[in-house]
Amino acid sequence: MKLIHHPMVKTHIISGFLGAGKTTLLQQLLLQKPEDETWAVLMNEFGQIGVDQQLLPQQNGYQIKELTGGCLCCTSQLPMQIALSRLISETRPHRLFIEPTGLGHPAQLLEQLTEPHWQSLLDMRASVTVVDGSRLHDQAWTQQHLYQDQLRAAQIVVISHADSMTAADDVALQQLQDEYPVHVQQWLRSVQGHLELAQIDLPFQGVQRKVQPLLQVQRRLATDESMPEIKQLPYHYVETSQGYTVAGWKFSRTWQFNFHTLLDVLCEQQGWLRIKAIFNTDQGWMTFNFNPEQLNYKSGQENIDNRIELITRQQHVAWEHFESALLKCRIDQQDVTDSAAV
Repeated sequence: MKLIHHPMVKTHIISGFLGAGKTTLLQQLLLQKPEDETWAVLMNEFGQIGVDQQLLPQQNGYQIKELTGGCLCCTSQLPMQIALSRLISETRPHRLFIEPTGLGHPAQLLEQLTEPHWQSLLDMRASVTVVDGSRLHDQAWTQQHLYQDQLRAAQIVVISHADSMTAADDVALQQLQDEYPVHVQQWLRSVQGHLELAQIDLPFQGVQRKVQPLLQVQRRLATDESMPEIKQLPYHYVETSQGYTVAGWKFSRTWQFNFHTLLDVLCEQQGWLRIKAIFNTDQGWMTFNFNPEQLNYKSGQENIDNRIELITRQQHVAWEHFESALLKCRIDQQDVTDSAAV
């Protein structure tokens, strides 16, 4: 029997926080379907009753599948794998749009869909995150961890409700662009979801990220060439893209740091473009948001871990020296080395 070769399906992930305008954007994109093509949509509702599916075109040429009752990014991959496989095998779409729930983590979904199993079937396109431009001034909204995680997964950010943005929103957008130069390659503004498909129909490019033990631990284990990447705390990571480098550290939330010593260490750094951090200190949980013009810090809410990121364009930075200075800020010093090796 002759095997029929089916071309890879161009696949777009359209993510965004609750109410950002994902479905509105998707509606406008679907209107651009050529008559001789079949397009498919896989939607994810966190609740048990799906609504968004009813808002999309129901005529010929569109195949829409909705998964309810959880987040396809975070829960068992099996329902998503089955639904996606059936959608592709039954409809053979030319193009596929996946819209995760607003409570989803698109980075996890991207990790799933770029696994070897899907590489011969899916032609992953640039990952898109939709952000409500009219709410950029609302820090209670923009500083949520899930909101920030979705931005980190974006290759393209679409600013919705651009016609309703205030001067404060414009300032906040510029600050946002300064914070995510490594992750986001394009920022696009959209009014009522209007956007040309060609603007987002770009190849997917993941950010190179290397997660490893703390640098002082790496130095002790330098003779072990098979040292694996890790994800448990504490760890250090480096991301590189578009000439920028992000160096980050995450420590257990139980570690406590001396606030004034830590502030001195951060203020002493040179050559950075952005420093963002949250630490459990002897003055309570504190957040730091530094740019070359302002060094801002304030009390923060209890976090799931201590974390810090520095963005720089410098090619060679003494990161181990900085890490050592950070660890010296920890109040409970006697087991820093032992804990770092865990």
